[in-house]
Amino acid sequence: MQHDSVILHTRERFPGLAREDFQISPLEKGGSGRKFYRLRSAEAASMIVVKYTPQRPENLRYVDIANFLDDAGVAVPRIYFHDSEEGLIWMQDLGEIDLWSYRDEAWSTRKPHYESALAAVCQLHCEATTHYRTEHVALELEFDEQLYLWEQNYFVENCLVGFFGLSPAAAARYASLPALHAMAADLAREDRVLVHRDFQSQNVLVHEGGAWLIDFQGMRPGLAQYDLASLLYDPYVVLSDTERSELLAFYRSLLARRGIAVAGNFDAIYHRCAAQRLMQALGAYGFLGVKSGRADFLGHIPAARRSLREVAARIDGLDEFVALLNSLP
Repeated sequence: MQHDSVILHTRERFPGLAREDFQISPLEKGGSGRKFYRLRSAEAASMIVVKYTPQRPENLRYVDIANFLDDAGVAVPRIYFHDSEEGLIWMQDLGEIDLWSYRDEAWSTRKPHYESALAAVCQLHCEATTHYRTEHVALELEFDEQLYLWEQNYFVENCLVGFFGLSPAAAARYASLPALHAMAADLAREDRVLVHRDFQSQNVLVHEGGAWLIDFQGMRPGLAQYDLASLLYDPYVVLSDTERSELLAFYRSLLARRGIAVAGNFDAIYHRCAAQRLMQALGAYGFLGVKSGRADFLGHIPAARRSLREVAARIDGLDEFVALLNSLP
């Protein structure tokens, strides 16, 4: 979309800004296919403008989900205007500092930001889930056995075959491992809450001293541990085992303050969710890197594979799967 067109649409939707001399800059954001622009002027507060296409249905849900989360007290950017016909959204500018920006800082500096991020996502898991029972909003399909199996097959097709070059027959043998299918079935039996689905360091902005969630259009009912694993096993940022343990303990304390008991199988579910999330991420990196020509995503495969090998080793019945991960070049 041409910059002049973004400015023209802005002046039409916000008559009070018609005389503003805007400066516009494009923002690079992940692999969603949306276009992001920052609008600045001398007098008005800066805004983010999003251009989306209807080809991905989740993009159509972004505004409704943002308003829903805002009503539920979750820290998300405020929506100023939505033009569904043009596929344009004007929303609050939370700045450029995300959790990823702190990756090289000392843990004493990073830890409070991670705790703030966990507090925000716990609000989604708890208060927003309660809000969802009375104020329904259209979401993506919930996590069930078929979605977990889809994530596994996405990894097999786009990472094992597409990136590492395993033959389809060899990859299919690993995809059919009974322990992987049992993991999908076991996770599908657990009670669900609302989850972000892509809760990683680049989707948490640090603004006014607190953490704010973005890119939540994939929100759906699932398991809280999936979000926790997404952040704590984030391939973009290295966390030590000690740091992960501290953050898990902090999240449990957030539940305790709400009077929510932590189930005895919490850690087992967490590690299975970590395996699922890392397979999904590896599948995405392979798809974007090989099929979509985004070679920058391929650089995250080694870290994600190491983490998947680590968590898979904690799950009964996946010895053959761990051996495969060890054998990959």
